[in-house]
Order: sequence, then C-alpha cells, then structure tokens
Amino acid sequence: MDRRLLKHAQTIWDYHQLNHQLEKADAILVLCSHDERVAERSADLFKDGWAPLVIFSGGAGSITKHLWSEPEAEIFARIAIEKGVPSDNILIENRSSNTGENIRFTKQLLADRGLELQKFIVVQKPYMERRSYATFKKLWPDKDVTVTSPQISFEEYLQFYSNNALSSADVVSIMVGDLQRIRVYPARGFQIEQYVPDDVIDAYDQLVAAGFTKYLISPEPDITSP
Repeated sequence: MDRRLLKHAQTIWDYHQLNHQLEKADAILVLCSHDERVAERSADLFKDGWAPLVIFSGGAGSITKHLWSEPEAEIFARIAIEKGVPSDNILIENRSSNTGENIRFTKQLLADRGLELQKFIVVQKPYMERRSYATFKKLWPDKDVTVTSPQISFEEYLQFYSNNALSSADVVSIMVGDLQRIRVYPARGFQIEQYVPDDVIDAYDQLVAAGFTKYLISPEPDITSP
C-alpha cells in the first residue's frame, strides 16, 4: 500500500477503537478469532485483577474455519492457562461462528449455569472494538460493558500482530468489511446505530475503490449516508 492508502486505513483503524476506560467487572468476555494476542490480553487483564472469571466464546469463524481444526475458544483458553489463568476461572463457549452468536450463546451458557453477571469487559481485536460494542448493546442492552483489545498501534499490528496466514492487505480488507457491517447491520437488527464521520466514510470509499473488498458483504448493500 502507498502512503495515501495507509492513511485511509489508519483512519478506519482509529474509528474502530473506542478507547474505553477499564472498570472492574464480573467477567472478561473474550470474543475469539484468528488473533491469539486477544487471548494474551485477556490473561493479562485477569492477572491484573479486573475480573474473577474469563469466558472464551468462539467456534469456527469465517476465517478460522480455514486455519484451525479446533474451536477458537479452546485454543484461546489454552493460551490463557499457559499464561497463568487457572482453568477453574474459565468458561468456554465453543459453538459460535459470529459476533452475534458470541453474545447469544454466552447468555445461554451463563443462564444454564445459573450465573447472573452484570458487568463485562469484552476483549476483541483492535479493529473490532466498535462492532463488538454495538452488537453487545443490541443483544444484551441491560448489561454494563467496556471494550478493550491488545494495546498496539496500527503500524505495529500490521508488522507483528496479524496471523501468519493473513497478509497486511487481508487485515485492511477485514477492517473495511467491519466498517461496512457497522453501517448496514443496524437496519438488520444486529447492532445499535453508530455515527460514522465523513472522513471515515471517505476512507472506506477510497479503500474499496483500491480493491480492499475481500471481506465485504456481497452484493454491496445501499449504505448511502444522509
């Protein structure tokens, strides 16, 4: 990518991040994916005393079903245990295949165990913070939530944090696809509405025109902004 496209990608990266201030919670809810650093971040949060319970949610997603032969949550839980999280402080939901199912299946898991929790720290990839928040608040609006992710810059993420099976172009394409979903999913009942500034829309349009379309919903829905 040239400098112009990198600048547009940075704009979208910044928009996706919420920069929430952490508060102590009842549980750390980890939305699993291909990015194993998310598991490491959740383990650090647990060890720092932010919550007494870690819930790993994830089965086989659209990307990991081509990368791994076991559920995301099982892999992430193993990483957390290796980093010092006791297995007794871990719950696993290993059937979900998207963010909405992460929330719905976790709700059911807790209900089945008779656990009534109010405050959650959601841990996700840096460029999935906003969409995770919007989905959580749509599907579980009566709960308190803050969202966090591995503390890393966009440049560092492209260099070191993307999965070995994904290129930098793949990461930017995923970011573009997540922004598209932020814009179209509220009308489908999947997320709460999120304001998208004009400069972010322009960055999206420029990256789509440059071919970062691999993870877009197809065909492209009508997302013309007023």
